[in-house]
Amino acid sequence: MKLELRGHDERYVVEQSLMNLFPGEKPVYEPIGPGEDNWAVITVDDAPGLCRVTVELSHQGKTASQHLDAPLSGTDFEQEGQRRHAIGRCFFLAARAVTGDTPPWGMLTGVRPDKPATWALAEGRAPEDVRTMLEQAYFVTPDRAALAVETGAAALAVSRDLAPRDIAVYVGIPFCPTRCAYCSFVSQSVEKSFALVEPYVDALVAEIRAGGEMVRRAGLRVRAFYMGGGTPTTLTAAQMDRVLTAWEASFDRDGCREVTVEAGRPDTITADKLAVLQSHGVTRISVNPQTMEDHVLRAIGRRHTAAAIDEAMELVGRYRFPHVNMDLIAGLPADSPEGFCRSLDRCLDYGTDNVTVHTLALKKGSRILLEGLPVPGPEDVAAMLDYAAPTLRGRGYAPYYLYRQKYMSGSFENIGWSHPGAQCLYNIEIMSELCSILSFGAGGSTKMVVPGTNRIQRAFNPKYPKEYIERPEKCLANQAEFAAFYASLQL
Repeated sequence: MKLELRGHDERYVVEQSLMNLFPGEKPVYEPIGPGEDNWAVITVDDAPGLCRVTVELSHQGKTASQHLDAPLSGTDFEQEGQRRHAIGRCFFLAARAVTGDTPPWGMLTGVRPDKPATWALAEGRAPEDVRTMLEQAYFVTPDRAALAVETGAAALAVSRDLAPRDIAVYVGIPFCPTRCAYCSFVSQSVEKSFALVEPYVDALVAEIRAGGEMVRRAGLRVRAFYMGGGTPTTLTAAQMDRVLTAWEASFDRDGCREVTVEAGRPDTITADKLAVLQSHGVTRISVNPQTMEDHVLRAIGRRHTAAAIDEAMELVGRYRFPHVNMDLIAGLPADSPEGFCRSLDRCLDYGTDNVTVHTLALKKGSRILLEGLPVPGPEDVAAMLDYAAPTLRGRGYAPYYLYRQKYMSGSFENIGWSHPGAQCLYNIEIMSELCSILSFGAGGSTKMVVPGTNRIQRAFNPKYPKEYIERPEKCLANQAEFAAFYASLQL
């Protein structure tokens, strides 16, 4: 769709709205020619205390014009947010007029659609009022509004237990046995990059040690630790032991409430690796089959069967970790609503206290897009999710965090479900942006959160393992930036 911005350059909010409301459309900034049918003109006129937005839109033979006057108040930062909300709302109303569709999350875009609910609950508003606000101010459907209130309440509860100098730690292992068809993460097959693994561990251990010293000097407290990937259990038991030993030796764990490691692929789970995790006090592991249907596993490029998942879960059970999570994805190639329902039922039979239900996101660089693999349509994905929610609730699970990604089938969401008291705090902290996240490893994204605000700074480690190994000075610079951030806050 051709976009013309007049009186502003708010490309981000317009592009996010475009992807949300017109799936498959891409923004094009070129002059709109006579007789063209696929375009939008977004005009903003600012006056003292007022933002006037007009959207004219044409799509598939239908046109719409929408105007909105939005009052502005507060700080410059607050007014900037109010202006963006007005642009998004006006664009949504014009789009709905030509499509007749209301996405599940209404005009809310971005990764964290339950943030407005968390903020409203923090102000003391009643849950019923927050649900009404989401439906009326953001056009969220009633079921998603109720879901946002639940996950927003979980985030608020965690935020009240965080002090201004509390942080979380993330360690990234960007290696997998093979690359799944849906994946676009910076992860490499160990078959192709085996020689990089050992020097990567060397570099990672050095970075963790330096980071621990920085955290001690800054007087920060780690509340949650998470090792993800990739697939961390792609490492050998000895390599995992080195990484976790560096973490334990470098950081004060007294205030750390959880230690999570993604075991991930069942074909990487062995008794010696689980013994290492247990010896380091890991409190939660995640086994991520994504499906329990053998033909779907083959379609996404997994080399194991559902029976191998059974064997891995039986082995995990012997080590009695306090919490175990399993991941499923709704909308995988070759899957069906019936197959997804069987997968969920089978996962619940293991008795795990955490289940994360993802919606397939069609990511650039994934084999699904590169090879044009057929995937279930939005109606089938909706049927999968419509089965998951009541089934999980009926087995004693409740939603505790959610997030969205670009190009998600049906504009749905990913939801973490858990039994009472079994929530993964790290997931809540990162998705609700409640505290800073200090990240280690290739592709690590460190977030510096100003406590009690929506202000965030970011610092990025080198993206690829080889570059990460060769550029330790970049990681040290990011740690220095992290320390300077907290020094400037004077908390």
